[in-house]
Amino acid sequence: MSDRLAMPKSWHVESKPHKFCPGCGHGLILKVLGEVIDELDIQEKLVFGCDIGCSLLAWDFFDADTVQTHHGRTTPVMVGIKRANPELLCIAYMGDGGGYAIGAQHLVNAAFRNERIMVLLVNNTNYGMTGGQMAPTTLPGQKTETSPFGRDPEETGYPAQGPEMVAAVVPPGAYVARATCANMKQMKRFMKKAVENQVAGRGFSFLEVLSTCPTNWRTSARQTWEFLEKEMAGYFKTGEFTTPGDRREK
Repeated sequence: MSDRLAMPKSWHVESKPHKFCPGCGHGLILKVLGEVIDELDIQEKLVFGCDIGCSLLAWDFFDADTVQTHHGRTTPVMVGIKRANPELLCIAYMGDGGGYAIGAQHLVNAAFRNERIMVLLVNNTNYGMTGGQMAPTTLPGQKTETSPFGRDPEETGYPAQGPEMVAAVVPPGAYVARATCANMKQMKRFMKKAVENQVAGRGFSFLEVLSTCPTNWRTSARQTWEFLEKEMAGYFKTGEFTTPGDRREK
């Protein structure tokens, strides 16, 4: 991105390429978001909000106005900023815990109200920052630190289907999709549509991205991509769920 603030050389060394674990999908997602920000030339109007969790490591990734919020509260903070200054473009960046657990009520109500912000949620099926505990998106049978014998849906429920949930409650004008790090072209296409929807002022934008976490999955490179491309993609279907042109019966 451009050097409009002429950040010190030490800052670039410390924050780039990123601070995520080797093999983590956050770096890929942020790279694509950065490309979209540059291509749409929205850096001067951007406010980037990052949640607690692995997503907080993105707080100094962009040369843009950034705020780090309490866990699960990034969505309402971005809503407040957008309402205070509608000219700004607000992107809330979070993990599946921040969006589907502690922040679920904020996500759903922002979608209900068709708030003119974008929520970008990273789904890696576990709580990565705190050691790999079971998350709302942990797959049936998947082993984590708190489900050592595999997640049992009869005891803990089934994985959260975020985009499907959001698409069911948003009014016309919203954009809802799910992409994957395994398909960078698709991810960038959906990412750009989500940002453009806010630029156009049409409505709420929500993009979930299926991501990797080899550190907590305890997987090799091959196993990591097999889990992402087969197990995760088999349960969480990628695609667009709602686009601004959709018309619904009242």
